[in-house]
Amino acid sequence: MTQQVPSTEPELAGVRNFRDVGGLPTVDGRRVKQGRLFRSGHLAHATEKDATFLSSLGLHTIFDFRNASDQKLEGPDVDLPGVRNVNLPLTDPADGAEFWKMVRDGDLDQLRAILSDGKAANRMVVSYRTIIKERTTEHSQVLHALAEDSVPALMHCAAGKDRAGLSIAVTLLALGVERDAIAADYLESNATHRRYKVHRSSSSPSAYSPEVMELLSPLFDARAEYLTAAFETIEETWGGVDTYLEQALRVTPQVRDRLRERLLD
Repeated sequence: MTQQVPSTEPELAGVRNFRDVGGLPTVDGRRVKQGRLFRSGHLAHATEKDATFLSSLGLHTIFDFRNASDQKLEGPDVDLPGVRNVNLPLTDPADGAEFWKMVRDGDLDQLRAILSDGKAANRMVVSYRTIIKERTTEHSQVLHALAEDSVPALMHCAAGKDRAGLSIAVTLLALGVERDAIAADYLESNATHRRYKVHRSSSSPSAYSPEVMELLSPLFDARAEYLTAAFETIEETWGGVDTYLEQALRVTPQVRDRLRERLLD
């Protein structure tokens, strides 16, 4: 069932996919605190009004998971005085500037060649698995920072869907949030007002044709199969969340306790 967007959610003109993940339930009956953990798309196009709102959140740290190509395309985040900015580039879900150049500039035949017949969705599944397996250092840094001093925090990438989505999911797993609640929050990125705006360079009528948009949709959708692939990778590689957190992310039970103190009611 589609959840209604809370009336308290701000309407930000230049920031997509912003939300507070507060209120999500844990398996032991607690909830994530409101006003402690936020997620969004990039902040490069934030308006003055947007920046005023973001400043009002009392943020300690912004985690920016974009890489150099993202930042070159979109620009740097808006400067929020007194907020620490931590850039931790994660693997781009579509992996590579050349790939994205084809997404923006390629003709229909090129797009068919790289995206049709399930290739686009498979690329996303593979990238989610790769981020979980290969970006343990970055995810460890995020969790330790949150446990120490970085709350309230905002996590974002370009669209706020994949790299930020996985980082939020890993954080919620460490807090013991219910899997269904993690998935429901992830899928909120599909709401019309949250979705990343597809950039196509061509001005020809075919640039945004139904077939082109259908080919591109797996890259810009939040799909349950993508997050499921990430969870399955944890199970297959480490045997479960507890072992993943302790062995891969060096998050001890003591660190998890501090995370819960900071982020749970």
